[in-house]
Amino acid sequence: MKPIIALNLKTYPESLGRKGHALVQIAKGVSRETGVRVIVAPQFVDLTDAAGFYKDVFAQHVDFEEPGAHTGTVSVESIHAAGCAGSLVNHSERRIGDAAIGSAVARLRDCRLESMLCTKDAAESAILAKFKPTFIAVEPPELIGSGISVSTAKPDVVSGTVDAVAEVNKTPVLCGAGVTTPGDVRRAIELGAKGVLLASAFIKSPDPKKLLLEMAEEIG
Repeated sequence: MKPIIALNLKTYPESLGRKGHALVQIAKGVSRETGVRVIVAPQFVDLTDAAGFYKDVFAQHVDFEEPGAHTGTVSVESIHAAGCAGSLVNHSERRIGDAAIGSAVARLRDCRLESMLCTKDAAESAILAKFKPTFIAVEPPELIGSGISVSTAKPDVVSGTVDAVAEVNKTPVLCGAGVTTPGDVRRAIELGAKGVLLASAFIKSPDPKKLLLEMAEEIG
């Protein structure tokens, strides 16, 4: 598979409503221009709007419960109805237990949606790879939002995760946490990752289109 870039828009004011719409438009344009797959996870209130004009929209979180009396949960069916292509699962800021992860990934698969399972290190990645998510994104929690890329600060986490998961199955591994520059993206690919997951560097960039284009050109 070709390397991909995944963008988590989190719940920053800079990524809400019209501002979030503009960021998804940037992702769509860069993907079209470079041929690189760019996945975007907008805020929940913007999912339907974003999925209406871009095919690679993911939810930021999904729960494993079936539709029904589960106030406040996010069902797989709801993000499917919104037009999403998949969802992040178990992000460091929204971790769930192993049983819930397995159920969420399975239910996404049953609905023909993709799953990007977030993990904290190589050991956890190897354990959770048994659930066969579409992707595993390894993100050491201490580096998230730090501006210090895992591919620079802890390259062994990236290469170690790639090797550990390969011993279980062929799930592609992405890396996140502190990914800030095109060089961080290039280094991640050199370490064996199939792409990157980033958030604040893109959302808060003075020129997010320029940054994303430069990142895509590193792997396009």
